Amino acid sequence: MFAVIKTGGKQYKVAAEDILQIEKLDGAAGDTITFDNVLMVGNGADVTIGAPLVDGATVVGELVEQARGPKIKVFKKKRRQKYRRTAGHRQDLTVVRVTDILTGGKKPAAKKAAAKKDEAPKAEAKAETKKAAPKAAAKKADAAPATDFVDDLKLISGVGPALEKKLNAQGVTSLKQIAEFTAEDVARVDEGLNFKGRIEREGWIQQAKDLISGKAAK
Repeated sequence: MFAVIKTGGKQYKVAAEDILQIEKLDGAAGDTITFDNVLMVGNGADVTIGAPLVDGATVVGELVEQARGPKIKVFKKKRRQKYRRTAGHRQDLTVVRVTDILTGGKKPAAKKAAAKKDEAPKAEAKAETKKAAPKAAAKKADAAPATDFVDDLKLISGVGPALEKKLNAQGVTSLKQIAEFTAEDVARVDEGLNFKGRIEREGWIQQAKDLISGKAAK
């Protein structure tokens, strides 16, 4: 069985399971598309021609995807006026799969039954997920190890690889050392690296203590 439909100013001869690329129609993938402008319906030798449309005939399709056609270049030129313009265009298209050709005023079958079948497994899966969620959370809480402290000088604000090497040369290799700095330690490192009070100014000791205790912002 075949039909001739009109959409987007063009005519298409279609049959069940045909895939069409037509002028863009509103909708999303999976939506049902109904074509009411049916110009002809044929079934073997039995052909009905509309005047202009076939009464009670409808073609039903499923929207597969929204696509775009190949790029077309448009070139305009005006002779002796040095006018040249080039433009590109890609036509918006809708890909439709024909699912049924209906005659005699028949209406497309509703998808309620299929929808219910699809919803049942989803509901069961959702219920199982809810049941499993507390157990998984408990296991995760039990299994999750305590976060290991990373003693890295570069965690202090403003300390990079180059400054880390200079601090190592002064005998400072860990945050724990900085957290336990005395006034003499601060003065020694400050003088050795010509910091001019940077350690106190930027609060290195407090930063180191916060990092060790895990209070520092990540």
